[in-house]
Amino acid sequence: MKNSLMCSLIFIIGSQIAACGGSDSQDISTDTPTVPTVPTTPEGLCEQSTSQVNWQALMAEDCPRLSQYGLFTDPLNPTTQPKSPGFSYQLATQLFSNYASKYRFIYLPEGKTIQYQPQNAFDLPVGTVLVKTFTLPLDTAITGFANETLIETRLLIHRSLGWTSLAYQWQQGEAKLITAGATVRHTLTNQGQTQTFDYAIPSRGECKICHQSNQNNNSQITPIGLKAHLLNLDVRNQGQNINQLELWAQQGLITSLPPISEIGKTFAINDTNSDLTARAKGYLDVNCAHCHSANGFASISGLRLGFYVDHSSYQYGICKQPPGWDGGEKGLDYDIVPGNAEHSIMLYRQTLSEPKDRMPPIGRSIEHSEGVDLIKLWIDSLAPSLGNCI
Repeated sequence: MKNSLMCSLIFIIGSQIAACGGSDSQDISTDTPTVPTVPTTPEGLCEQSTSQVNWQALMAEDCPRLSQYGLFTDPLNPTTQPKSPGFSYQLATQLFSNYASKYRFIYLPEGKTIQYQPQNAFDLPVGTVLVKTFTLPLDTAITGFANETLIETRLLIHRSLGWTSLAYQWQQGEAKLITAGATVRHTLTNQGQTQTFDYAIPSRGECKICHQSNQNNNSQITPIGLKAHLLNLDVRNQGQNINQLELWAQQGLITSLPPISEIGKTFAINDTNSDLTARAKGYLDVNCAHCHSANGFASISGLRLGFYVDHSSYQYGICKQPPGWDGGEKGLDYDIVPGNAEHSIMLYRQTLSEPKDRMPPIGRSIEHSEGVDLIKLWIDSLAPSLGNCI
């Protein structure tokens, strides 16, 4: 990405957070994959015809059409039937993207496995491909591919020089590579309310903002959603429920997995039978922590919203004043005022719509009303004694 474009993005977004990506309800692939070796890469790889995944092109070229990578049995339906060795996965907590459904897949190179990490995103070997397709429903109460509009498919590819991001926009039945971003006008109904908005497909630079990790004065793209606590949920496999991580271990896809009882756990935000704090912290982790971390894009804010950060601490926002933001029309002062969501900046910025004020500033165009309700309920539940802010 050219330096001028990145500078423009940084000027617009400042130290705000960004979100490039939710959960889906599909079944998990059940076959243990047999992965081909990633070969060396001659020229013109996007044009070669094969019935298998085009590993050579994935590792070497940014193909103009998604179908040239051969990732799915039906190239017009990137929500199911990944070609071997691809398998689908789910997240326990939703990353909000204008009520888009997301269909997620992992492709591992031959003989390689996912390396378990207890708190951070899992280590994924060179050759790994992550695929995520976004679809928008006309009514959020009626989801599933038959009732949704294909919008985009994003790839994160772990090539020899590091991770690279590619975004493909679906147009006239084909997904075409875009680099500068795009907007798609869409109308949906949620809880009886109809909204029309512009869905933003991120530019390559915007995806880097979401996925960047700054270490040793070097900014690199990294995956952000593949964390143990976000993957620790039951899925359907051969007609039965099984823990997703245990399934991966049985299939030889992950190494060093501890007993499931030792792994952190979050839940869907509407799972009212589960712990409120775990739901709220899971939501903030998947939507905010990739930027609000020591190595993230919003590190300068000092706000740390990782799942394992002490939520009663100053760094989690308790009685913390954010730098570089004026408090909006309400003139609020603190990120979180325990027991008082209406005076908390964290909740307020979830409801704002202007790019300079809303959180996250990109990745959403409309308010996530269910997420707002969750964070309000959680902040109001915090004991005021945690901090005497006002």
